[in-house]
Amino acid sequence: MRRKPWDLAFTAEPEEVAALRRIMKLHLGIWGLREVADEAQLCVSELVANVITHVGHGTPATLAVSMNDAYLRIEVHDPDTRALPTLVQVGADCEDGRGMTLVAAVADRWGVELRADRKVTWCELATGLADSTLPAGSIASTHVVIGGSGPLGMALVEKAAVDVIAGVLHWLRAHGCDPDEFLDRAQTHFEAETEARLG
Repeated sequence: MRRKPWDLAFTAEPEEVAALRRIMKLHLGIWGLREVADEAQLCVSELVANVITHVGHGTPATLAVSMNDAYLRIEVHDPDTRALPTLVQVGADCEDGRGMTLVAAVADRWGVELRADRKVTWCELATGLADSTLPAGSIASTHVVIGGSGPLGMALVEKAAVDVIAGVLHWLRAHGCDPDEFLDRAQTHFEAETEARLG
């Protein structure tokens, strides 16, 4: 199975978090990695919250997701190279400062990369795959299952897809884009791909 890296630009605002979590869950379902979806969604929430809290509301940022051998790699890019995330000791009754502690507890490894124009805070989760870099079709037993088989499974797939698409449409509208134009373009893209596969 090919697991092509993807990224998504967003604005660091609390209302962005739910849509990013839904998009992550959908992609992991398509990639056949549902078993790490909860941990991945938690990491996305905390990495994005870290930007909102320590860099600032409205900061332009990017979520990037890829495979690093058998690890799922989640990155959040932001333009502030000064505000570095750190692990802090927090008391049991403290509500702040837990973000990177949670990421460190859930992820197999994490870190921060400083580049000329941005900071990249990343974490990696073990997927249990032998090697995600094997060529497409080399693992005959790999199947992509999002909701199981039968009517109930299909209903779950449809609900998940509708939730994700609705989240993306809300995100587009919040960023001044036309959701109808997006749906038209997606339909055209889908039809062209289908035609190419059948042709």
